[in-house]
Amino acid sequence: MLDTDLKGLFLKHASTLRGYLARKVRDPQLAADLVQESFLRMAERGRKEQIDNSPGYLYRIAGNLLVDHIRQETRRKTDSVTHEALAEIEDEMAGLEAQAMAEQQRRALKQALSELPERTQEIFRLNRIEGMTHAQVARHLEISDSSVQKHLSKALAYVMQRLQEPEK
Repeated sequence: MLDTDLKGLFLKHASTLRGYLARKVRDPQLAADLVQESFLRMAERGRKEQIDNSPGYLYRIAGNLLVDHIRQETRRKTDSVTHEALAEIEDEMAGLEAQAMAEQQRRALKQALSELPERTQEIFRLNRIEGMTHAQVARHLEISDSSVQKHLSKALAYVMQRLQEPEK
């Protein structure tokens, strides 16, 4: 596919495709990301072979990406907690004893995290502390979304196990 064909396809269909996807996912930024990924895949495929129905193929790619995204979202078990929810919990835990216990738990969490492999620690930090989505972490580290999910799952399982162990 020539670059001019792709540019024309983008100018003609990007806005409509973004609107369609935004209605499905209710997140304009995610819709824009899916449109961008659709055009990237279209360009990659177009370099390798001739595509007969470019608009149809583009919408098929976008639809498949949407289905993949929805499947991944339903598989994810590591939903993040909002900062507001965390602040409410912190407000409820006044008192010196509660603060001391929280500090002890933070130290135990930090220790458990330090025992994980370096890559798993980095993925955990990016997702849980810096608030990056699984897709953002995957792009940042140039790994697959499923790898991010596996590392997080292992990290969370290990940390939970370590935090439930009696202190030595």
